[in-house]
Amino acid sequence: MSHTTQTALITGASAGIGATYAERLAQRGYNLILVARDAARLEALAARLSSDFGVQVEVLPADLTNETDITRIVHRLQEDTQITLLLNNAGMSVNGEFLAADIDSITTMLTLNITAPTRLAHAAGNSFRARGQGTIINVASVLALMHERSNGAYNASKSFVLTLTRALERELQPDGVRVQAVLPGLTRTEIFARSGASLDGVPPQMVMEVGDMVDASLAGLDQGESVTIPSLEDMVQWQQYDEARALMIPGLSRNQPASRYQR
Repeated sequence: MSHTTQTALITGASAGIGATYAERLAQRGYNLILVARDAARLEALAARLSSDFGVQVEVLPADLTNETDITRIVHRLQEDTQITLLLNNAGMSVNGEFLAADIDSITTMLTLNITAPTRLAHAAGNSFRARGQGTIINVASVLALMHERSNGAYNASKSFVLTLTRALERELQPDGVRVQAVLPGLTRTEIFARSGASLDGVPPQMVMEVGDMVDASLAGLDQGESVTIPSLEDMVQWQQYDEARALMIPGLSRNQPASRYQR
């Protein structure tokens, strides 16, 4: 598949999932705008991808926990009509349980995991809607579906991304804009070391290599999935989960309490 006139803006592009998406999209002919804090790594990646695939690659260093930098990327999405794909990938985690973790680190995480992708998706969504085409990919996590494990604030941030993505899909589908949420499981990236965690001791069958994860996610996009869970073999389980949620909706707001609360 070739998209030689299209450009993808990728956040968190210096390593891991973002860098792998950059390579795969370059293979598909996308020009790239790479966003991350580490300018040196972005430059090295840009040089390699440009040489290997003959695409144009622009480096845009930015810290998406910084208001000025977020605003700069928002303006680029609003003004650059060549951008046809936004990959909201930048994110971080905090090691340990919620109450034991440093609250300043949690606050920074929420800015990166929630505020930044929300603002970028809002800018891209309006730009793509006006042009009647485009794709937004938001990287969430399977922890969006798990309330009982890991750091509750991290899980909640990924639940936010999933909910936002599905609402955005409803808004943009009539306008020809594709929206996808990707829910990776444990993936071998730097996020664990950066948060002070480790994959040592995790059963190997639970950890996916980053290339496999990205390839599966792009296959899901090609197949028209709005929610892609790369590890989940039986997507009927997701459909049943979603259908059970939908069944509750008519009873979630009534003028009388449920009978179990009445005396």
